[in-house]
Amino acid sequence: MANHKSALKRVRQNAVKRDRNRYYHKSTRTAIKKLRGEEDKAVAEAAFPKVTSMIDKLAKRNIIHKNKAANLKSKLAKHINGLG
Repeated sequence: MANHKSALKRVRQNAVKRDRNRYYHKSTRTAIKKLRGEEDKAVAEAAFPKVTSMIDKLAKRNIIHKNKAANLKSKLAKHINGLG
């Protein structure tokens, strides 16, 4: 365990950041799954900007890689365009 006061604070900060990042990542994954399961094109198109924004925020915070974010957005757009 860390001995210095600054190191103890760092441990606390890292724990808070880890929990926050896990929450953001999990809620985004849930939103993606919900959008992928959507059959109505109008509803999917309405939800797409919000999910895209969530994915972009994950990439900006380095929770996921920027290329993974681009791939996710591309696949979601493809799914929405394929809906009839």
